Amino acid sequence: MPRFHFNVFDGTGLIDKEESELATFAEARLEAIRRTGRTLLADPARIDRSNEWRMDVTDHTGLILLRLDFCMIETAATMALNMRDAQSA
Repeated sequence: MPRFHFNVFDGTGLIDKEESELATFAEARLEAIRRTGRTLLADPARIDRSNEWRMDVTDHTGLILLRLDFCMIETAATMALNMRDAQSA
C-alpha cells in the first residue's frame, strides 16, 4: 500500500514522522482534508498566530503530492475596526 506523510507548516512546522498507509492518493487527499478540519477545529487560533497555515501531503520519498493552504488577510476595513475597538477599550 502507498505510504503518505501529512506535514503541517504554521510558522513552526510539524513534520509527520509516522507514515500513513492508504490504498490510493484519493484516500490520502480526503484524509488531508479531515486532518486539516480536525486541527483547525481543535485550535482555531492556530491560523491566527501566523496568518498562514498549510499542509503538504508527500509520498514516502518526500515528493509533495498535494498542498492545502489557508491564509488570513486583513483588509483596510478590518484595520479600521481594530483601531475603533482599541479606542473603545
